[in-house]
Amino acid sequence: MRAAVVRSFGGPEVVDVVERGVPEPAARQVRIKVAAAALNPVDAGVRSGVFGGAGKEIGLGWDVAGTVDAVGVAAAWSVGDKVVALAYGVDKPLGTHAEYVVVDTGAVAAAPATADAVHAATLPLNALTAAQALDLLDLAPGASLLVTGAAGAVGGYAVQLAARRGLTVTGLARADDEEFVRSLGASGFVSGEAAAGAYDGVLDTAVLGEPALVWARDGGAYVGVIPHAEPASVRGVRTTAVEVSADGARLAELVRLADDGVLSLRVAEVFSLADATKAHSRLGEGGVRGRLVLVP
Repeated sequence: MRAAVVRSFGGPEVVDVVERGVPEPAARQVRIKVAAAALNPVDAGVRSGVFGGAGKEIGLGWDVAGTVDAVGVAAAWSVGDKVVALAYGVDKPLGTHAEYVVVDTGAVAAAPATADAVHAATLPLNALTAAQALDLLDLAPGASLLVTGAAGAVGGYAVQLAARRGLTVTGLARADDEEFVRSLGASGFVSGEAAAGAYDGVLDTAVLGEPALVWARDGGAYVGVIPHAEPASVRGVRTTAVEVSADGARLAELVRLADDGVLSLRVAEVFSLADATKAHSRLGEGGVRGRLVLVP
């Protein structure tokens, strides 16, 4: 089968599409025939060596939508099931940017009934990250939340999920994204500097880091999206960062929200797996609204 890997670190040019053996599922694992897989900033981080792993061949891709085509013992899924899943890991030998991928059954959920595979592939990593980040913030209904990067993939899901939780959401994004961010459920919008100390919580999907702390109230909360890279606490602001975990049950809840129209599945552009290098180049250009998606 074909799979996108990196064997050295650098720019898009280090991404290789190579031939590898089709992986076999072990107990409590399934093999998914990939229909679509999103390209995320974490893939660019892996490619550029942010997470280490020098000397290894590393498979790219975390999100997958496709069809179960082989199962291990006690796998809890059947061949032919349409599914989505998160293949967690920054140094796995094979990722979802491949024709087949093996994942643990606990990472799998039934695919959305109302979306095609390309759109479904945008859900697992970004929606799970947003949901788990909101859990860490632990804000009560009515509390105020600022979401930076509110027009982005994680930020957009965060705005929708936070509004559903009854939070008063303000989105920070470019000025021309205001209408879109408000359509997601944000009651407030800023395109420059937000008011200092105005928010009970800050969800920093734009990775602004320490400068974003000024917007949290004294004793408030800040959650970043790069594990272990959150800024130090000031003014009693509780700071942490989400490290997404594969959770099929939670993913199933997010699928239901997508089917109910609560979550918007956004695709910016589709590339063939053979053009993975071009997709990485496009990601590096920035300004992407929605996800780039690879199809085998």
